[in-house]
Amino acid sequence: MPTAQDWIDRLGLEPHVEGGYFRRTYVSDRHPPVRTPRGERPLLTSIHYLLTAASPVGHWHLNASDILHFHHHGAPLTYHLIHPDGRAETAVLGQDPERGEVLMLAVPGGVWKATVLDNGDHALISEAVAPGFDYADMTLGRPDELTARFPQHTELVHRYCHPPGDR
Repeated sequence: MPTAQDWIDRLGLEPHVEGGYFRRTYVSDRHPPVRTPRGERPLLTSIHYLLTAASPVGHWHLNASDILHFHHHGAPLTYHLIHPDGRAETAVLGQDPERGEVLMLAVPGGVWKATVLDNGDHALISEAVAPGFDYADMTLGRPDELTARFPQHTELVHRYCHPPGDR
């Protein structure tokens, strides 16, 4: 059974700004770029993404694009989502539908997201982003801004925000 370090080594993963590890695996280059309010983007991009026992949180962040998440290996991941209207929901991405886990999770652009590995050595997923990912389209969550906007979720926000100065 591969470990977190095995996946990091085999897939050439690097630390990700939101937590965990990643590597871009695809950029659509056969189609014209998509025009967005922040500039042109590839039609689609994808990454491998890994959370580990040593780096178990994908901290709060907001993406402009829609993202599909696909579970490949390891423990399930809990996704905490806060929609623009303040509605919060939780979904579990994993391999066991009998326990309510889903193999694929769609998160629309504009929804705040934090991802947590609650137990186990690792969880390996892939993400497909459309229009394609660009760091200019991602906002890392700041506790003061998120709690001002979503005061009903103060505890949840603070639990999964980057520690101050840890960006």
